[in-house]
Amino acid sequence: KLRRWVFQTLGRDASRNTIRRVLRQAKLTWKKVKKLLGKAKPEKRAAHVRQLLTLFAGVCAGEVTLIYVDEVHVHRDLDLGYTWGRRGQRLWRRSDCPRLQDRMNAYGAYDFTHGECLLWHGGWCNGEQTVRFLRELARWRAGRKGRVVLIWDNAPCHVAKLATAEAARLGIEVVNLPGYSPDLNPIERLWDWMREDVTRGFCHASVAELVAACQTFIARINRDPIALIDRLWPKFELDPEFEEKLRVSN
Repeated sequence: KLRRWVFQTLGRDASRNTIRRVLRQAKLTWKKVKKLLGKAKPEKRAAHVRQLLTLFAGVCAGEVTLIYVDEVHVHRDLDLGYTWGRRGQRLWRRSDCPRLQDRMNAYGAYDFTHGECLLWHGGWCNGEQTVRFLRELARWRAGRKGRVVLIWDNAPCHVAKLATAEAARLGIEVVNLPGYSPDLNPIERLWDWMREDVTRGFCHASVAELVAACQTFIARINRDPIALIDRLWPKFELDPEFEEKLRVSN
């Protein structure tokens, strides 16, 4: 693409090595493109960050248990990615081609205040299952001091009347993330971390084995709360001069 652009723009037929050398001289590097959801509203994202800073003050004062929640769907088949292999040899990993239905559908909670995660596997994620998960969440945090504040997105199972009513009955305050803003939920990075550890380059023999491996992963990272919080630190600042401008349609 770059060679074609150079020829069309400058009338020069540059080689790949020449283009690479010029780009490096310009202090550019080869990067993986990340998708930014353009439908997000910068003003709503900014308002959420201001609210989060207020909640964080409560966390520091020991008055708030701040919990991020999201669902995860992990397929039994292996995830592709980078690993170490012998130079000059193609690296293969065997898959038994699991069906699309062979996956774990689970709810996850990340307690930012105490540096601990919960993975609850109870079937398909809908309003009724969300109610059951909220009850499990309340049992998990029973005895903790202060308000329990839950942050999640606007998925149908979250905004369902029976789920919001159950959260109110349990005394759980709910804060909904602004639309199209998964980057404001640090638990999304937990799922990337878990896939890297559990399914990267490995095909599990059964869904039960996959669930057990995921639970083992959660138990292991919970043993080091400081490292967990450090890796899943929420976004307290936005980039209004670059990233947030990209979200505004012309």
